[in-house]
Amino acid sequence: MSLPRFHHAFPVHDLAAARQFYGEILGCPEGRSADDWVDFNLHGHQLVAHLDTNSKARPMTNPVDGHDVPVPHFGLLLTPEVWQLLAERLVDAACEFVIEPTVRFQGEVGEQHTMFLLDPSGNALEFKAFADDDQVFAR
Repeated sequence: MSLPRFHHAFPVHDLAAARQFYGEILGCPEGRSADDWVDFNLHGHQLVAHLDTNSKARPMTNPVDGHDVPVPHFGLLLTPEVWQLLAERLVDAACEFVIEPTVRFQGEVGEQHTMFLLDPSGNALEFKAFADDDQVFAR
């Protein structure tokens, strides 16, 4: 069974900075664009950065396994191998992490590798990987 692709539209303060972050740092190919928006292909999912110079980041966090997790956030569940390659890419690009690459819930149900970072407009992203994909929704 193939999973449906998601579409996520979000505000950014600067399209050039969004292109640099999503295109060059994350490696997302660029799709269609206009003067005030740009599509990115995030592993087959459509991200649309919309220019909004008036938007303000809404910093909020929830405690999860000893970390302050930014809310709202979006991202992907990757394979462990792809997650590791992305973590190395982000470290090599000197990205500042909100939560550095780590293992959450170690030895428990739902154990996962995770990392959080902000794009140049303050949008929070999480990338995670489960060694056992059956743990994604385990209770």
